[in-house]
Amino acid sequence: MIGSITFWNIMKARFLYWLKVYLGFSRKESKGFIMLIPVLLVIVIIQVVLKEIKTNKAESFHLRYVQKIDSLEAIGITLVSSPHPVFNPQDTIINKSNSKQLENLNRIPFSEADSVTLQIVPGVGQSTASRIVKFRESLGGLHSKSQLIEVYGLKPETIAAIWEYFDFTPSIFRQLKINEVEVDELRNHPYFSYAEAKVVVAYRKQHGNYKSSDDLKQIKIFKQEWIDKISPYLDFQ
Repeated sequence: MIGSITFWNIMKARFLYWLKVYLGFSRKESKGFIMLIPVLLVIVIIQVVLKEIKTNKAESFHLRYVQKIDSLEAIGITLVSSPHPVFNPQDTIINKSNSKQLENLNRIPFSEADSVTLQIVPGVGQSTASRIVKFRESLGGLHSKSQLIEVYGLKPETIAAIWEYFDFTPSIFRQLKINEVEVDELRNHPYFSYAEAKVVVAYRKQHGNYKSSDDLKQIKIFKQEWIDKISPYLDFQ
């Protein structure tokens, strides 16, 4: 009996030492962890027992089902399969649009759509519609359908659905007077960072007014794709 107690004390001491050295537990934390082990074991045992009960129930149900089938066949009843499929693949297909619904709607220009009318599009809720309108208004209009990709959280399939409900024509309603605008105003546009706005204004003050977007190409740090992106929003008059 004494030898058994000594053995468990040694094992306990070694376990506490391992917790301290390898896990950094304090003596108090180690004792708390040891007290938690029985609780964890009980939880695991309960899960195993519940799983076993569910398995036994399923097996019992299947056995009763087979017995009933055998009983029916024994008295001369023949079972046949349904001529209709139980699973219809069309049930899993999500229709991109409702053709009947589209027939009842007027296709208005996208530039006139507000956060309410946009919610007619499948997949567009209140928050998404608000983000779309805010994006369009902050830019000053859209010159390309592809710009909607930049709206946070807007999926390609939702963008495609939008153009089923609304007509698109390039519509820029606000431009920046590039030869008059200052850094603070220019940086407020979504396509301009503070650094880009500062360079554009500094170059103008040093070399004179811009006559066209081609003048921006003289600023070697700007890529052509960025110049093409911002040009519709610039007024060079």
